[in-house]
Amino acid sequence: MAHKINPKELAARLKALREKAGLSQEEISSRLDISRTSISQIENNERGVSSLELAAFSEVFKVSTDYILGLAAEPEVILPKEDDHLPKQSLRLSVPRLKLEKFKQVLLYLLEHCAGKPNIGETVLYKLLYFIDFNYYETYEEQLTGATYIKNTYGPTPIEFIKIIDQMEDKGEIRTIKDKYYDYPQKRYLPLVKADLSQLKASEKEIIDKVLMAHSDKTAAEISNYSHEDVPWKATKDKDTIDYELVFYRTPAYSVRSYPSEDSDEF
Repeated sequence: MAHKINPKELAARLKALREKAGLSQEEISSRLDISRTSISQIENNERGVSSLELAAFSEVFKVSTDYILGLAAEPEVILPKEDDHLPKQSLRLSVPRLKLEKFKQVLLYLLEHCAGKPNIGETVLYKLLYFIDFNYYETYEEQLTGATYIKNTYGPTPIEFIKIIDQMEDKGEIRTIKDKYYDYPQKRYLPLVKADLSQLKASEKEIIDKVLMAHSDKTAAEISNYSHEDVPWKATKDKDTIDYELVFYRTPAYSVRSYPSEDSDEF
């Protein structure tokens, strides 16, 4: 038997998602190019939601359309404890295993170097983190932050990001600012503490610096479009987790590692 969609629950779920994201009806209206009156009507169950609007809500709130429709449970993101230590493994591990403190230090380092640029909102940060993590994995065959990235319409998205930001805000390490960039709503992050460089290896810092140099001046649209041509994103189904192993199928334009040529004697 097909699951029946409950319009009242759908309206309540959309309102709850908006409030959880800390966005006003006006901000959602601007992001989705839907009138604020329509947003209010949707949340009050006074009108339905089209399939295109549903897809747009899904992208903004970073949840599946099935969750919005009440057909699936929201995936829970559980952050590891800061004193958790994973055993070292000799085999390459492609399944993401978040290194919480490492992620925080990489994020703080990024923000120290580019938070002042007007283009550096949440979307650009997502892509910078993606290229840092995937470039590092291609180069060294091990994970840097171990974040999990999913394929969203505007490019790779680290699913742990929001919870980590909330944790860092509670500790006074980061401040969130709602701004505008070319009349589009923009969420920015300012570092309130300096990155602990002792937690970053020279090889990690080198990859971060290269990504910053190559991509930190791109707009959200530019870096999103660029990420769409990277094999890991292209080879992944919408909303699925992007497998780190896909970096080894990158095209030369995106690859950051030198591989032996086919006629080389190296094995």
